[in-house]
Amino acid sequence: MSAQITVSVAGSERSVPVGTTAADLFEDEKRVVVARVGGELKDLTHELTDGDEVEGVDIASPDGLDVLRHSCTHVMAQAVQQLWPEAKLGIGPYIRDGFYYDFDVAEPFTPEDLKKLEKTMQRIVNEGQRFQRRVVSAEEALAELASEPYKCELIGLAHGPGSGGSEESGALEQRAEGASVEVGGGEITIYDNVRRDGSVAWGDLCRGPHVPTTKLIANGFKVMRSAAAYWRGNQANAQLQRVYGTAWASKDDLKAYLDRLAEAEKRDHRKLGTELDLYSFPDELGSGLPVFHPKGGVIKKEMEDYVRQRHVDEGFLYVGTPHISKDGLFHTSGHLPYYADTMFPPLHVDEERNEEGEITRAGSDYRLKAMNCPMHNLIFRSRGRSYRELPMRLFEFGTVYRYEKSGVIHGLTRLRGFTQDDSHSYCMPEQAGEEITHLLHFVLSLLRDFGLDDFYLELSTRDPDSSKFIGSDEDWKIATDILEEACTSTGLELVPDPGGAAYYGPKVSVQARDAIGRTWQMSTIQYDFNQPERFGLEYQAPDGSRQRPVMIHSAKFGSIERFMGVLVEHYAGAFPVWLSPVQVTAIPVAEEYNEYLFDVADRLKAAGVRVEVDISDDRFPKKIRNASKSKVPYVLIAGEEDRAAGAVSFRYRDGSQRNGVPIEEAVAEIVTAIETKAQVTSAPAQAVVDDA
Repeated sequence: MSAQITVSVAGSERSVPVGTTAADLFEDEKRVVVARVGGELKDLTHELTDGDEVEGVDIASPDGLDVLRHSCTHVMAQAVQQLWPEAKLGIGPYIRDGFYYDFDVAEPFTPEDLKKLEKTMQRIVNEGQRFQRRVVSAEEALAELASEPYKCELIGLAHGPGSGGSEESGALEQRAEGASVEVGGGEITIYDNVRRDGSVAWGDLCRGPHVPTTKLIANGFKVMRSAAAYWRGNQANAQLQRVYGTAWASKDDLKAYLDRLAEAEKRDHRKLGTELDLYSFPDELGSGLPVFHPKGGVIKKEMEDYVRQRHVDEGFLYVGTPHISKDGLFHTSGHLPYYADTMFPPLHVDEERNEEGEITRAGSDYRLKAMNCPMHNLIFRSRGRSYRELPMRLFEFGTVYRYEKSGVIHGLTRLRGFTQDDSHSYCMPEQAGEEITHLLHFVLSLLRDFGLDDFYLELSTRDPDSSKFIGSDEDWKIATDILEEACTSTGLELVPDPGGAAYYGPKVSVQARDAIGRTWQMSTIQYDFNQPERFGLEYQAPDGSRQRPVMIHSAKFGSIERFMGVLVEHYAGAFPVWLSPVQVTAIPVAEEYNEYLFDVADRLKAAGVRVEVDISDDRFPKKIRNASKSKVPYVLIAGEEDRAAGAVSFRYRDGSQRNGVPIEEAVAEIVTAIETKAQVTSAPAQAVVDDA
């Protein structure tokens, strides 16, 4: 009898022969593409050892999809070098919902090139090539990949002089985004794509793991687009061609994803913002600086008025701070130098010189405000504070300015100037847990008021091996435990985010899913034990001693602008009636009913309803179509029967219609929908659908 080892599979122990691989354990489970062994993902060819805890990873699971997509990057790179043999390989990681690979090629890829590339990839997939792992030394890798300068550079970054031979993947990632899938600490590996006859078709520097065979990629992938990208994200480096793709566990999953993309394109807030005349992005202002048109201004004001009042009702004190400050303030807070790359350069002012050009009065450097918290600290510090005032909750709509690279600016969701619904709670340490719980429940209720109700929470903690985080281990543990307990109290799913904390403390973010299932990071709540120390904040404790408060940051929507962009896409521009720029459009059947509808409009305006009467020269059917395109919640129509009865006819957003509604009843229905923040406006069940 052969020697045996014991492994644990799904919590139960199994005795298997020495030399058993993960593939042997899961040979009857065709959806398992890799194995988690001792918490690490391994190829199915991985040979197990005594005591291993083994778990099969399904192809459609998050980890399974990451591996599938990374395997697809290899197929893409192999196809590119088949079609363009002179192409040099950059980096090819998986990303959310897909993957990309960077190539150094003579000419940018054309749409026709991408079609040809996808066909070549499909042929490779159909060959059923195996992914075979080889361990090599740095010297062997450099020799084998001598014709691939970018790969050699990665090896040098991780294993060259000064790296210590075992650079951690996180540190390498900071120096070359996406490089952690290629090479990192420990051994260097190359993955060969092996044909059925045993010949090697192609190979690539890679840490793995991969699916066993290209057959598993099947026809669930698609080449999406290409774009320019600088090597290692540095504009001083060569410009490469990045090809994006997506891959899914099945053709049906791919189709569903492409359908979601098509729906997302229809909901794009940049397109709808133009169509609905809400906002624009004038070139004259500069990148990432929007202006709100009157209709967009209505939405923005409704949001701000409601959120401001909700904060006041929850015990927040409304404050205001300037847009600019001496940059010393941000040194005190610790944001400089940590945050310098995302702050605008300093403005040097107040310097005076004599006729000879000699400085007679030193000037000062000012910065555009990138965050509100340092100024709130100054408000707290402006006089003595007692424990009786705590928790003290300061809130403002604070406009901040951040130097985002032009390539990442995106409509309202990534800007250089935006307004945060920002608050800072100052409390005794023993109040922190209750305050965070209060903030979380407040945030969730606000988001629900705006029609978002599908959430999970993400807890971002520090990377203990990174130098960017400040504070003691004890401080971080206390803060993290308090946040985790508060998150648990909500009953929502809690997802860990190791290394994602702010430099001054851990944070929890509320992740909200929209109408088509996309996830948006909304509110963030951050525990800060750093700034109270740096600003010397104190309060008088019950025993008369001076104590340091805990500071808790919270932005409920992130920014008003970004949240508006999310809402535009969530509702596809068809806002609930309370947020709609125009809540009612009144359309006369003929010109003789104009005055009658103006009287109806006056009664609606007196009740606080935003209403317009369409007296344009367009014909009646065109006016109805225009109202539909503008996504107005209510269209009120009046003809002879309506005027004679002192009534109006309703046409709702879904096309249903209700005729002969008395004016008082019509006003009451609309006002009730506004006051209750109704998400949907439609006719009662007995109403008919008008096909006009």
